[in-house]
Amino acid sequence: MSANIQDWQSLEQAKRAELLSRPAMADNKKLGAIVADILDQVKHTGDQAVIDLTEKFDGFRLTDIRLATKALEDAEHEMPSKVKNAIDMAFANISKFHQAQFPKDIKIETQPGVICELKNTPIDAVGLYIPGGSAPLPSTVLMLGATAQVAGCKRKVLCTPPNSKGKIAAEIRYAATLCGIDEVYLVGGAQAIAAMAFGTQSIAKVDKIFGPGNSFVTEAKQQVSTRADGAAIDMPAGPSEVLVIADEQANPAFVAADLLSQAEHGPDSQAILVCDSQTVIEQTQYQVALQLQALSRHEIAEQAMSHSRYIKTNGIEQSIEVSNQYAPEHLIVQVENARDCLDQLKYAGSIFVGPWSPESAGDYASGTNHVLPTYGYARNYSSLGLADFMRRFTVQELSYQGLQNIGPAIMDLADAEGLDAHQRAVALRLSEANGLEKDND
Repeated sequence: MSANIQDWQSLEQAKRAELLSRPAMADNKKLGAIVADILDQVKHTGDQAVIDLTEKFDGFRLTDIRLATKALEDAEHEMPSKVKNAIDMAFANISKFHQAQFPKDIKIETQPGVICELKNTPIDAVGLYIPGGSAPLPSTVLMLGATAQVAGCKRKVLCTPPNSKGKIAAEIRYAATLCGIDEVYLVGGAQAIAAMAFGTQSIAKVDKIFGPGNSFVTEAKQQVSTRADGAAIDMPAGPSEVLVIADEQANPAFVAADLLSQAEHGPDSQAILVCDSQTVIEQTQYQVALQLQALSRHEIAEQAMSHSRYIKTNGIEQSIEVSNQYAPEHLIVQVENARDCLDQLKYAGSIFVGPWSPESAGDYASGTNHVLPTYGYARNYSSLGLADFMRRFTVQELSYQGLQNIGPAIMDLADAEGLDAHQRAVALRLSEANGLEKDND
């Protein structure tokens, strides 16, 4: 297995870049055309398109797009108490961490008589997309819903595809109730994104859409975000990924478990180990092979691990260099004195420090948000937080004295830019005020 280990020090720059390249995204031209057609159908025929497309893709013909209130109320009685308690704990921790992020308004006098303010307000209506698939994802409901609730968003719209019987898992329904979400719609895929972005007879338009999804959902989000009649989105997305920095002190079983916990998300997930110990890398590879067979989703994880990367470096500094170049969604630091590395780690969606901080903690219940930038976007996008559910705006108020103080500078700058109306807007006010002053003398 050691044949798969790449020695970073011996690689030329081009080979290094190739080693850290992401898998190619789906055929965007073909995918884009399919999604554009779905958006067009929903835009023009609303609920009818949503019902038809749900039957086509999810195998169930809806009689009512919106989930009944009773189904939300009954959810907590339809699951084991230990699951309910786990959801309660995760909700409490996520809410607590995001409440601490509340921004403060600012008010300052930049010049005598010139007051500038920065104010923050929640986005009125948000759309929360929860993927379907082989297992329910109440954790994503909490990550999006609890944050929107803390922010104070008035409308929280949740869309998730129904199963073949037209049902939504109790865990998702219960998590939605905890987050104060009473608008839940049985619709998934690109049609759900279109419905939230444009509005239909049943689903009123939202201002911003959040949440992960497959390539169709991702493409739909990107398309509606560029349309004047669409909606803003949280961030671009690609396949999920993890990078582990380890040294000779790392526990290979822990490292392997972290790589596999990412790999089981999907066959296109990326798992990378960067380590300065050949022995630890080889022991981790052995542990991956050993643990893989015990996973219920071992076929999916095995596909993902088939394109995993094992990179040997000459020390921690070089390992950090590799991580910064890759900019992973999840970064796990299993080295001695791991916290000392934080100041040097520039780019990552979320960082997990030390041997007792598995990625699973952030995915579920530590309190941080698990909606993170992927595909290298961690270089210029942040992990989802309270600020994403709010908007900020500025206020300025000038007294006559304030306008006198900065008016000449405004007029000089406007003149330099050739914008006469800008200059006149100040000059007229100063002239009017001067006239009033003379009348009062």
